[in-house]
Amino acid sequence: MITELAVERVEFTCGACWHRWSVDYDVQRNLDGRGEEWEYFYRDNVAVPSPYTADGAPPCEHCGRHWVGHLVARRPVPLPGTPDAPRSRVPAKGLLRPERHLAPLLGADGHPQPAPAPAPDPRPADTA
Repeated sequence: MITELAVERVEFTCGACWHRWSVDYDVQRNLDGRGEEWEYFYRDNVAVPSPYTADGAPPCEHCGRHWVGHLVARRPVPLPGTPDAPRSRVPAKGLLRPERHLAPLLGADGHPQPAPAPAPDPRPADTA
C-alpha cells in the first residue's frame, strides 16, 4: 500500500571539483504485507537507487566522481481518496485533454541549478 508520494529535490556537491547540481526525484513510500516500509526513487520515470546512498549517487558531469546527495526541498503529492477533494470524471477514452500524451516530460534536472560557488581569492591574506 502506498503511504506517501513526494517530489524531492536533492543537491549534490562534488568533493573533487566542487561542481554543484540538483535533481528532482519522485519518491514513493510503500508499506508491505509484513508492516515494513520501503522507499522507491524514480528519475524521469526510471527506477533508480536512493540518491542518499553511495550506490545511487549520480556521477559529477565534470569529473565523473560520485557524491551522496542531500535533501534541499520536497513537495508531497496528495494521495487520492480525501472525501472533500474535488474530482472530475474522466470521459470516454481520448476525450479529456488528449494532448497530455504528447506533452514533453518534465526532466528531473529541468529546473534552475544552484549558482556556482565563487572562486577563491588567489591573493595571499593580508597579515597586517
